[in-house]
Amino acid sequence: MILRLKRTPGIYLVGFMATGKSTIGRLLSDELGWYFADLDEQIEQAAGASITHLFETQGEPAFRQLEHERLAALVRQVEYGKPHVVALGGGAFAQDSNYELLENNGVTIWLDCPLEVLERRVARAQHRPLARDLDKFRSLYETRREAYSKADYRIEVSDADATEHVRSIMKLPLF
Repeated sequence: MILRLKRTPGIYLVGFMATGKSTIGRLLSDELGWYFADLDEQIEQAAGASITHLFETQGEPAFRQLEHERLAALVRQVEYGKPHVVALGGGAFAQDSNYELLENNGVTIWLDCPLEVLERRVARAQHRPLARDLDKFRSLYETRREAYSKADYRIEVSDADATEHVRSIMKLPLF
């Protein structure tokens, strides 16, 4: 296991919305015998409201602040020796404060999925406030790729079964 992962046993899955971070993260945590956390679910529990409701009533800046607070709480658990696989929301890693928090606290893995696959996945999703306008969705996808490229590792994901993607992660020189 690489030293950084030994010191802070956290694997953080980053990537655009609908790449399968939660699904793959749950399977990976089962494989490793680690805890799993979905950052968006943590935010909704803390706020007592859906992500969509938070965006609509409080705006994106307030949402991003809550997102950072919840991520910091998860990182503290990892620092205290509670190993986690964490699925971040699509925009979390694109925020400088979150990137800096994760840079030395575990390992980040970018789940990179082609735009056309993501468009199919979100076509009927009304619970994703940033996916409602297809042109903005495409622009956001391109903008965030630069941030995601800062991740420690990159795994290409597609419509293949999520267990195949977990196998790809397990082959990384982490363990």
